[in-house]
Order: sequence, then C-alpha cells, then structure tokens
Amino acid sequence: MYEKLVHIGLTGTEAKIYLMLVDLSKAQAGVLSRRTGIHRRSIYDALDRLIEKGLVSYIMENDKRFYMPTDPQRIQEIIDQQREEILEIMPTLHAKFMEKKDKQQTFFYRGKEGIRSVFEDQIKVGKPVYIIGASDLAEKHLKYYLPHYTEKRKKKKIKLHALYAGEKSKLNIPLAKVRYLPKTFSRLVSTNIWGKKTAIILWLPHDPVAIVVNQPDIAETFKKYFDQLWKIAED
Repeated sequence: MYEKLVHIGLTGTEAKIYLMLVDLSKAQAGVLSRRTGIHRRSIYDALDRLIEKGLVSYIMENDKRFYMPTDPQRIQEIIDQQREEILEIMPTLHAKFMEKKDKQQTFFYRGKEGIRSVFEDQIKVGKPVYIIGASDLAEKHLKYYLPHYTEKRKKKKIKLHALYAGEKSKLNIPLAKVRYLPKTFSRLVSTNIWGKKTAIILWLPHDPVAIVVNQPDIAETFKKYFDQLWKIAED
C-alpha cells in the first residue's frame, strides 16, 4: 500500500503517516513520531500537507490536537482529479508534440528489422520513392519481406524510381522505373527519398544500418541529386 500511495503523489513521509493513522484511528503528533521514527518537525509539516490534500483532519480534546485519517475514498477522488487535470492539458501536449514532430528529426536503425521499419514508413507515407544506388544486397537481406513490401506498394499505387549501378538486368518490378549508372557508382550505400524523408542505408553484409532524416530541405536536395543522375543514367 505504501508504494501505491507514493505512486499517486504522496511523499514517503506522508504515506507512512496516513497508513499509521488508518491503523491507530486517532493520534497526536508525538505518538506518530514515535511509531514511525520520523522527526516531530517533519511529522507536523507532513500533517499540514495531508490536511491540505483532504486526507487528514484533526480535533481538539483537552487542548490537545488529535489527528485522524479521512475516508480512503478521498484517495480515489485525488486520482480522478489528477486524471481530469491530465485530460485538460492533453490537447496542448499533443499539439506541441505534433509541432516538434514535423521539425527535423534523425533516427538510427540497425539490422534487418530496422530496415523493414524504413520501408514500412515508405508505405505509410504513400509518396513516390526515389532510390540512388539500389543494391542487390537489399534482396539478400530482405528476401522474404520485399514481396510483401511490393504488394503493399501496389495496393497504395506508390511508384518507385531506382538507379542501379552496374550491369543491366531484366528486372520486373511493379510500378517501377529503373535506370542504370556505370559500375563506378557502385557502393554499399544507397539513398532512399520519399516525401519529406531521406534514408541513407549502409548495406553491410551481416548487419545493415540506416539513418533516416525527416527534413524537407534535405529530402529536396537529395531529390535534385537523383534528378541529375537520372538524366545521365541509361534505361
């Protein structure tokens, strides 16, 4: 019970005193100090706070003050009040979160699952995807996932524009246009651009990594690089 009272906002001292009062029904500050081991000055300070919270009251008997716990139902009232206060500020918090979310963000992904997250975001955004340096290693790492990615892309009619480096091959990729750059452009790194986002993917043989930047200016810059390379690439 102690931990749960602390969880709803009581200090450790307040929780100990309230629980002790529940056991004793009524007690003076000195008794509470002896029973809890808490210094008397701290007892008085905590009792004042508990009275403010509506968890403790007191009566005077023979000029002596006796403290009593209020009905534990008051704890539920405190929880309900906290919930209402949180709900009041949620619209503002959400608005601020979305405002910051739209600003520059950089994310780091590692491993096959991380790279899948990058491709899943392309589906979610639903914008055309432009790839500089499309790599055969993508097929190696994501052999079983890519067909699902392609099907999702087809359903949302997301077009793909890919620049491969190296020898031409007969690729049959739905909703895709493919061009080829000289083999000298071949690298382990490929760049994906979609919407406001850019992903730089390092196709390491055993553990691919990706850096995703959510920044319109960066996406626009890489898209310009793509457009220039697309002009000199061969069908």
